[in-house]
Amino acid sequence: MGDEFGQLFHSFQYTAFRLETRDTYDADYENESLRRFLADEDDELPWMQDWLKMIRDATTEGKRFTRVRVVSVPLTDYSRFGVWCAQFTNGAGEDIRYLPRGKAEAAELPSHDYWLFDSRKLVRMRFDDNDAFLGGEVIEDPTEIVKHNYWHDAAWHHAVRRDDFATEQHLGQL
Repeated sequence: MGDEFGQLFHSFQYTAFRLETRDTYDADYENESLRRFLADEDDELPWMQDWLKMIRDATTEGKRFTRVRVVSVPLTDYSRFGVWCAQFTNGAGEDIRYLPRGKAEAAELPSHDYWLFDSRKLVRMRFDDNDAFLGGEVIEDPTEIVKHNYWHDAAWHHAVRRDDFATEQHLGQL
């Protein structure tokens, strides 16, 4: 599904929403930036530049990228890195918000990641036991799509804006 999945980020008409539910992700392309972040070294996030351009271009066209990250508190090192990175994606036009895991469980949100494009195209994300991305599975069952739209609305309702979350978690200038 690789190319088909990638094409969804360019072919959606209105909205692209992601629910992230994992405390860590093992992505080779960002591991050096994570290491630099933890060592308090400068990093220009070279792996993220194409993503930021895509978000800026989509936003200019009137499209909307949104994301809710379900996180355990206290935050893992990877989640702190994600909060730091979110300042750049938010600056490019994506609206990333945070939801503590306990509130997500109380809202009965799923424990799996997914993308929802235009509220009608659902891609469930698959990961291995080491948190590496295995690919996405397009789900066409209307009942599942409606359920994931409900979860989108519930997650968004309970989530907190990135800057407010960083303040609540005493993350300083992250």
